Amino acid sequence: MTFADLKLHPSLLSAIKELGFTRPTAIQMDAIPPGLAGRDVLACAATGSGKTAAFALPILERLMGKPRGKTRALVLAPTRELAAQILEDFQDLAVHTPVTGAAIFGGVGMGPQEHALRSGVDVIVACPGRLLDHLREPYARFDALEVLVLDEADRMLDMGFLPDIRRVLKHLPAKRQTLFFSATMPAPILQLTREMLHDPATINLERESRPAVGITQALYPVPQELKSQLLLTLLERGDMREALVFTRTKHRANRLCEFLVKRGVAADRIHGNRSQAQRTAALANFKSGRLRVLVATDIAARGIDVEALGHVVNFDVPLVPADYIHRIGRTGRAEAVGDAFTFVARDEEAEINAIEKVLGKRLPRVQVPDFDYDARPEGKLEIPLAERLAAMRAQKAADRGRSHAKQAARGGQGRSHGGGGGGHGGGGQARPGTASHGAYGSSGGGSGGRGSGTRSFGSRRRGR
Repeated sequence: MTFADLKLHPSLLSAIKELGFTRPTAIQMDAIPPGLAGRDVLACAATGSGKTAAFALPILERLMGKPRGKTRALVLAPTRELAAQILEDFQDLAVHTPVTGAAIFGGVGMGPQEHALRSGVDVIVACPGRLLDHLREPYARFDALEVLVLDEADRMLDMGFLPDIRRVLKHLPAKRQTLFFSATMPAPILQLTREMLHDPATINLERESRPAVGITQALYPVPQELKSQLLLTLLERGDMREALVFTRTKHRANRLCEFLVKRGVAADRIHGNRSQAQRTAALANFKSGRLRVLVATDIAARGIDVEALGHVVNFDVPLVPADYIHRIGRTGRAEAVGDAFTFVARDEEAEINAIEKVLGKRLPRVQVPDFDYDARPEGKLEIPLAERLAAMRAQKAADRGRSHAKQAARGGQGRSHGGGGGGHGGGGQARPGTASHGAYGSSGGGSGGRGSGTRSFGSRRRGR
């Protein structure tokens, strides 16, 4: 089957051809026909399978002949990165059409988003929390909405967005087409589908989540304290041209990035404590090749789409198998090939066993020739957690001892000042899409600044 067999508008076929796509993926072949027919769709779609085009093409086909000035399609996504990526994919496919769109998520200014909603762009791609901020105002109206898409619904469940989604639904017309995509179908998601969908076309519901077939997977057993040195060795030996590296925490992402930069590796990081401008710039620099390594937490696992990304590295083994699937799905996308390496310390074997059980196979273990697995670690990143906690307790005990000694030396006179509060940590972490209000591509900074965030999809060409 070709895209022409799907009876798409010539303007869309021209854009598809310019993007270099020759034939639809499996999810596109299954989801586009019922989407074009106006049916609800319930699809279990793996990351990297081409599902964005599976819902974008029917939406664009539907909206091309509609009058402008009213928002007729809404796409909900769990993270800023994913919302930005979806908007970019819409732009690519709509380059020869008059359809307009904007993305709405936190981390940048509210003004351009308000302008997009007031002007009635055709398609809004939004994170639920930030969208609710706008829905409290009278200018945010979706009375003309015709199509709703939930993308990565299971990820939104993981991030606690289901209550927000139900609140958003109260602002939308009951009569609409709903396209529902999720990598897995846990019970709460199935219950939500029963509430939202009417006689849907069901696709791949029996399929368990699996990595793309083009991904070569390997495990690298290594002591926890030598992981950063192993990553540096693989980079220096040329085993990896570039790599997207996942860590379990923001702290480890910062420390690993610092370790690499000090040793001459062009690297940056993405996580929830970085501003949207910083995250956008880091991702743009990685995509353009100015960075060799991008270190990320799981906030980016389903929101980064880099053409021909050769390597994904699990610096820390993810706690659940589904996160492993989505992390390594950043490579081997759209039937391409790629490598996924996972560094495994002794205390992470239980998580690896669970991953292998889901995959249904044992992953190969790799020993790097000439790597000194008994070396003393460089830097402080690799100090094991137990040692860090013991050191912190010892430091606190010493501080208390010094404080008591000072008070004794003063003869118990006077009042101790300032003992409270402080501590580390930059005050609470907001959910993606809610705090630090903003519109895609507005506030200063950010790579490539997409202006107001409410431009026509057809106003730029990527020149591929």
